[in-house]
Amino acid sequence: MKYIKILLGSLFFMTACSTDLDQSPPNLASADSLTDFSGVLNAAYYYQLGGVTPLAVMAEFRADNALMDEAPYTEFDLFTNNLTTMEDQFFGPLYTAMYKSILSANNVIENSTDATQVAEAKFLRALSYFKLVRSFGAVTINTSAAPSLTDTSILVRNPATEVYNTVIIPDLNDAISGLGTSIVDGRASKYAAQGLLGKVYAAMGDYTNAATHLAAVINGAAGAGISLEANYSDIFGAANESGNTEIIYATRITGSIVDEYSFGSDFWNWFVGDDSKSDLPVDPDLVAAFDASDANGGGTDLRRAVTLSSDGHTAVKFPKEGGLGTEHDWIELRLADIILLYAEALNANGSPASTVLPLLDGIRSRAGLASLTGTVSSQADVKQAIANERRLELAFEGHRWFDLVRTDLVNAELGQTVNSNYHVFPIPVSEVLATGGVITQNAGY
Repeated sequence: MKYIKILLGSLFFMTACSTDLDQSPPNLASADSLTDFSGVLNAAYYYQLGGVTPLAVMAEFRADNALMDEAPYTEFDLFTNNLTTMEDQFFGPLYTAMYKSILSANNVIENSTDATQVAEAKFLRALSYFKLVRSFGAVTINTSAAPSLTDTSILVRNPATEVYNTVIIPDLNDAISGLGTSIVDGRASKYAAQGLLGKVYAAMGDYTNAATHLAAVINGAAGAGISLEANYSDIFGAANESGNTEIIYATRITGSIVDEYSFGSDFWNWFVGDDSKSDLPVDPDLVAAFDASDANGGGTDLRRAVTLSSDGHTAVKFPKEGGLGTEHDWIELRLADIILLYAEALNANGSPASTVLPLLDGIRSRAGLASLTGTVSSQADVKQAIANERRLELAFEGHRWFDLVRTDLVNAELGQTVNSNYHVFPIPVSEVLATGGVITQNAGY
């Protein structure tokens, strides 16, 4: 079975260098002969690269931020079972890469005696499962470094709530306890784990627990050197990644390392229009959203010029000039995301607009816009205001589709009734066939 081959095949990968996260895992070694698991941990980090472009495309092109020009890629905007044709380029690589990262993490968790390594591995396992659950819903749970080759029951998909409650949440709690607060490039930290846990609870609709963990990140940010960058443009671009105070966690990307999947970390390529499948990728609806922000924000939204080309047809947030396109890291968590999600949680929990909206002031002021305090008051209007802010602040960072699903705004924002079956993506058909149907397909596909 393909999945078991993935599990066992990637079990033995380790890196040639035990400290450099930029090393791909080229060597093989017997797991029971290892005493230093830093290479296996690095492999768990490395495999995250394979999910970067799939998630970037899935989150932006499935939503109302980007459009495909060429069939069959136009299926991203058509909510039918034909989306399965995208398996080889998006869903399959994401699925495979996350399970490879999970298996490497399992190996570290089971065998390493280094508590920090184990905590990092638990963060990566939780991150991988979070990406899988948000993308596919119910998924196979494997927490073993050596799963059975003959027991097909281990392949049965587990409901998303079970994945959250038995793997993701416990792993992140352990990571929070075991990691330090310092933000080290490319490594998990306590605040990365706590921020991710806040996002997990929000995705589950548990805004009470979400608020607790998001607040902890915000309150501890200054002490850990985390703050909003003064200029929005300074968050993005390879030249700005070193010493960036806003990025809490990013998947490190470098052109000097061969990606396991040739398109795995070239996410920026889709946004700048370099792929003929989408020469003009920006959805006009996003341009209209920036127009509305200018009209209602008391100024010109400075994020537009950083996000979109002057003609509004391509996205330039991750510029390719200077040959730096392949050097852009994929931002998984940054402080503005955490602040906006915290505001969303407080609003969902019934906090008044006068408490919630001032949280947006630092983000809006940086964008050249006035405070929203006093402009809206109802819970529904505040929810929409936060959703609008997240869209413009985080455009092309892999959030939009998952935000729409989480906040139940898919139909309202896309202007059509979308069957909830299509809130998740298709399980790779190859996995269904290879397991004889033990791994089942999502409804609607």
